Amino acid sequence: MKKRLFTVTFLLTAAVVFGQNSVKGYVFEDANKNGKKDKTEKGLIGVSVSNGVDVVLTNTQGEYELPLTGDNQIFVIKPSGYTAILDQYNLPKTYVTHKPNGSPKGTQYEGVAPTGKLPKEVNFALIKQNESDDFKAFIFGDPQPYSLEELDYFKKAVVDEVKNNKEGISFGISLGDLVGDKLDLHTPYKEVMSQVGLPWYNVMGNHDMNYEAKQDIYSDETFEKNFGPANYAFNYGKAHFIVLDNILYPHPITGKGYLGGLRQDQLDFVKNDLKHVSKDQLIVVSFHIPLFVGNEKHFDKASRGQLLDLLSGHENILLLSAHTHYQMHQFYTKEQGWSGIKPIHEYNVGTTSGDWYSGEFNQLGVPNSTMRDGTPRGYATLVVKGNKYELDYKVSGESEEYKMELFMPKVIGDKRASNYSVYANVFMGTELDVVEYRIDTGEWKKMKKEQSIDPAFYASVQKYDLTETLLTGRKPSNPIVSSHLWSGKLPFNIGLGQHTVEIKVTDMFGRSHTKKQTYRIEKSK
Repeated sequence: MKKRLFTVTFLLTAAVVFGQNSVKGYVFEDANKNGKKDKTEKGLIGVSVSNGVDVVLTNTQGEYELPLTGDNQIFVIKPSGYTAILDQYNLPKTYVTHKPNGSPKGTQYEGVAPTGKLPKEVNFALIKQNESDDFKAFIFGDPQPYSLEELDYFKKAVVDEVKNNKEGISFGISLGDLVGDKLDLHTPYKEVMSQVGLPWYNVMGNHDMNYEAKQDIYSDETFEKNFGPANYAFNYGKAHFIVLDNILYPHPITGKGYLGGLRQDQLDFVKNDLKHVSKDQLIVVSFHIPLFVGNEKHFDKASRGQLLDLLSGHENILLLSAHTHYQMHQFYTKEQGWSGIKPIHEYNVGTTSGDWYSGEFNQLGVPNSTMRDGTPRGYATLVVKGNKYELDYKVSGESEEYKMELFMPKVIGDKRASNYSVYANVFMGTELDVVEYRIDTGEWKKMKKEQSIDPAFYASVQKYDLTETLLTGRKPSNPIVSSHLWSGKLPFNIGLGQHTVEIKVTDMFGRSHTKKQTYRIEKSK
């Protein structure tokens, strides 16, 4: 929902024509699951309801009342222990759109049709369900298909896999760029995602916008038509989830392109929402563009600081972003303007489209799409345990044990071969991880954290330049510096023959992963 900048004229017109300046209704337990409040069905007490800025709690009868200010998305913040009715695409029906005059006309892709006057009551049906405090959720970065062909790649590589491996998963979140600019792909995307068979929450990305918008308030009209509010919240178990559209478009300074950031009405929503969230509860904030602390070119410093200030009173926070088409972790402290008790963790999730569906085709007939930092295409899993969390990343089409890629020579000489190394690209690697290696059964040694490109990915890009026969697929993007690459020197004077290199990673959650690879030492020629 985007409303802060509506003109006074528009607001007065809406108020005069439709005569509504407030909305009220009930949040109730829908015992017979018909979506209607029957006389025997009781209201739910203390449930948060919002107009996109204000957040109120239902009273002892389950009733709420909120002001209307022109256009509003009115939504219930799903409480723990309940689920909303799902639509045909498995999207939770937790909202009612109030746009009396509809979206602005003249855009390439349709927005919301005029909704007219709201009914006397806007009621929200919730269905009781068992929710464990320990649960898992799928997290997808940028599907971003630019065509039905690429959407089919996404289906074959990711959706077909997860729909058969969703046991123990409670819901999923896609972190924006649901499509690639062609917003008529929103519905085909929803149709594909519905096959997963889980409740699904969607974040708006910069490639989900209406580019004709002259003001940021109008840039999400098609997204709202297809998905509902661009800013909302929900609870599951002991975790509280906040979803934000953090793209300012057009760029508030240059007028060209976009800037990561938040409007004041969005920050007010976060502030009002958090008033009703326990200080020790886990808070997961999902948005598209990473905060990029330290890189002011990509994100509005002022609104980022305000968001961090609003979150600083809470103890357990995870930030989830996508957008970059690589994978990394950042930990913000006082140096980055974070005043919380412990560093705040932002996980920039690898993408389900990988490097925009580039690279050679695999056995599924889908481009390999390895990302520019050497992370293979895949998806993340958020594991929540009470108010704590763990994160995992699954490479699509590979086993659960595939956590890193090794790059090293197959053979080296036994003289003056000291410039050979083994490189370990640990896909979920963080600055808190310990990465060690050993040769054969020797002692474990720490590997060196590199600030370099992944040599394995670089080799796959070079293959397109060096080949004498045409390869399948589009040439991948050039590599970037990986944030999760380690190296260790390979010894050449330990005897001729085959030797085993073993890598061991102990990650920030205390989990260990190992991988082995061999090389030969031969007499130098």
